[in-house]
Amino acid sequence: QLQLVESGGGLVQPGGSLKLSCAASGVTLDYYAIGWFRQAPGKEREGVSCIGSRGGNTYYANSLEGRFTISRDNAKNTVYLQMNSLKPEDTAVYYCAADPGRVYCSVKNRYDFWGQGTQVTVSS
Repeated sequence: QLQLVESGGGLVQPGGSLKLSCAASGVTLDYYAIGWFRQAPGKEREGVSCIGSRGGNTYYANSLEGRFTISRDNAKNTVYLQMNSLKPEDTAVYYCAADPGRVYCSVKNRYDFWGQGTQVTVSS
């Protein structure tokens, strides 16, 4: 059974950076597309970014304006989300999720496995 654990969240000032990690155990991530989602209080969950199983396909929400970068290291069974130039509106709980058998990812797909989330707070 695939288990996902997010880490790397925390409190950062506006303009700062954080790198989130999504570590998998139980199953190799080689055949899974991975998505990053976030949910702020009182708001619907938003698909932030995703990466296909082979790493060649990525997606970013328009709202990110090029500030985030997703990557994966299948040898470490881990997917990363580098977040730069953070803004207060990026404050949310960030979740990673796995979609099996997807070379091409989409945040609109059904994701079968989810992590517990990591809190990102951007505030001065």
